[in-house]
Amino acid sequence: MIAGLNARGLMRVVGGAALPAAMLILVALMVIPVSPIILDISFVANIMISLLVLMVALQASKPLDFSAFPTVLLLATLFRLSLNVASTRVVLVHGHEGTAAAGHVIEAFGQVLIGGDYVVGLFVFFVLMIINLVVITKGAGRVSEVSARFTLDALPGKQMAIDADLNAGLLTPEEAKARRVEVATEADFYGSMDGASKFVKGDAVAGLLILFVNIVGGLILGMFSHGLSFSDAGSTYVTLAIGDALVAQIPALLLSIAAAAIVTRVASPHNLSGQIGSQFASPHVWFAVAGVLFILGIVPAMPQMLILPAAAIAGGIGWQLRKTAAAAEAAPPPAAPAPDPHLIEWADVSDASPCQLEIGYALVALVDERKGAPLMTRITGIRRQLSKELGFVVPAVKVADDLSLPGNVYRISIAGVIVGEDEVFPNEMLALDSGDIVTKVTGRACKDPTFGLDALWIAKSAQNDAIAAGYTVVDPATVVATHLNNSIVASATELFGIDDAQALIDTLKTHYPQLAQSLVQGYPLPRVAALCKAMLIERVPLRDVRKIAEAMVSLGSQQLGDADLVEAVRQRIGALIVQTIVPSRMPLPVVTFSPEIEVLLNQAVRANPGAEWPFEHGMAMKIVEQIGDAVEPLLLSTRSFALVASPLCRSALSRLVRATFPDVAVISYLEIPANKATEIVATIGAEIPRLTSAQDAQMKDEPHEN
Repeated sequence: MIAGLNARGLMRVVGGAALPAAMLILVALMVIPVSPIILDISFVANIMISLLVLMVALQASKPLDFSAFPTVLLLATLFRLSLNVASTRVVLVHGHEGTAAAGHVIEAFGQVLIGGDYVVGLFVFFVLMIINLVVITKGAGRVSEVSARFTLDALPGKQMAIDADLNAGLLTPEEAKARRVEVATEADFYGSMDGASKFVKGDAVAGLLILFVNIVGGLILGMFSHGLSFSDAGSTYVTLAIGDALVAQIPALLLSIAAAAIVTRVASPHNLSGQIGSQFASPHVWFAVAGVLFILGIVPAMPQMLILPAAAIAGGIGWQLRKTAAAAEAAPPPAAPAPDPHLIEWADVSDASPCQLEIGYALVALVDERKGAPLMTRITGIRRQLSKELGFVVPAVKVADDLSLPGNVYRISIAGVIVGEDEVFPNEMLALDSGDIVTKVTGRACKDPTFGLDALWIAKSAQNDAIAAGYTVVDPATVVATHLNNSIVASATELFGIDDAQALIDTLKTHYPQLAQSLVQGYPLPRVAALCKAMLIERVPLRDVRKIAEAMVSLGSQQLGDADLVEAVRQRIGALIVQTIVPSRMPLPVVTFSPEIEVLLNQAVRANPGAEWPFEHGMAMKIVEQIGDAVEPLLLSTRSFALVASPLCRSALSRLVRATFPDVAVISYLEIPANKATEIVATIGAEIPRLTSAQDAQMKDEPHEN
């Protein structure tokens, strides 16, 4: 193991030292004379590097896939220029010895490629220079300049788009960070490419000047230093100079093509060849080309033996492409592998969706997209509205048919617990008895599944008659959706978890980063989730999470228990709680307790501090009975109100009342804002005698209804 670690460490050291060593070699080639053999090896390495860079550029799917290209281009250009300096020294010093004096590579380019005529070689070099300098380099430089300008101009908009997606929950913080890094890298890349294109242009100009220096210097040295005639000096030195220029110009041309290919690339899942091939794969295009070539080929005086075969080739390619496309469309999709009957997966024993709506086979039409899916549309609207009201994202509702259910029955489950089940008839309408019925209509008597009102299932043709008679008529999809809405509201605390608490904190970080940081430092995530769930149990929404967080942070130094913390936070956000009961401009209707009853409630809580149910059984029964006498008229009249108690017994009293009257809000005096007007609509004032232990035990043994 130690040997392996040492080997890996050695490789890292060698890899880190490779680039500085290469730069030193480049400098050495410029100042130290080298032998023709080293020149030959270096020229071949230069051609290999240029080909490698070109291949990588052509295989890149998007420009950022080769983000190191500007630096690679600089190093390759410096390598080639250092070879030019070294070869110039060899040509001028040893050129009088013959065309092989500067190495076999220069000799081959000087004799084979120019056909032994150095005048032809000059023209070939100038043509390559024009192509590289005027066409490729200039075009690539212009594209780089425009791309860099547009990329920098679009940078603020891209950053804002990333922030918007992050706030909308479309991106996680890690994905947003990666996107920002990608945008910044893209801007740096195009800025670097704008400067790197100047390297290519300068390299082309340097090649032209080096050629001039080699020719002029060679003629002068050959005639005056080595006694050669003008003809012999021109034949030798010009051949070597042209060979040297060509052996450097061809790699330069390859790098220019690579630079142009990189800056003109458009992001695509394919590499350049795949992208071009996919966009030239339309058979109609090839048929059009074949038709035009055929018409051109039958024109007199045209070379039919060349044009007509080309037309046939284009037509054959188009026919083959159409055949391939038709076969791909007709091919059946790959069959899914058969499930292993002995394999049991987690999906078979658990369901990740906390909200489920199971329907019988007769109700499938309510979720059928071909029939408009009226129930699915309403469920989406319910989720959106409840998410705004409750202050967190209500999870998706999984709708599935269940053959074990009777045809017209549906079942609502929250967190695996069945919270609602009833029967609807998709081809009928539900007529609710609003209490102001003029005349009776004929129908199947039932109870409204949501509010328990008397109702009738009537035929759709009798809808207008029922409305005229004073009934409230709703369709089956609305019946199910309303029942689902109330079930979700009643079970909101079961849908809220630690992940939702983290999502609230992440949202808080976006707009109030210091507040979010203080909240995270003062409270662990499970405690934040527990407080939010306690709020939701009593139907206090989490819409204004900032005020809840500020209350928690301000109370952090008091080291309160969970129950005391909930009560303290409620007192800090009392205005929000009262606002959920009545509008801000209306007085708050309240139901109060007489002083005698309130004293008994407080004594019971003090006698059993921290108990979930501190009240004696008989006392609790009497309290619930008198509360029912006071609030039932208000509930039947659908009037909003709150049951007000002292802060000491509010929590225990809320649990007691919620078991029988879940829609009654229980608040304390300290939760009512000082500037909020109140209106006492009822007072629970009958005396509740304290029962002895024997009497309480006797009542527990007697059958009763809670």
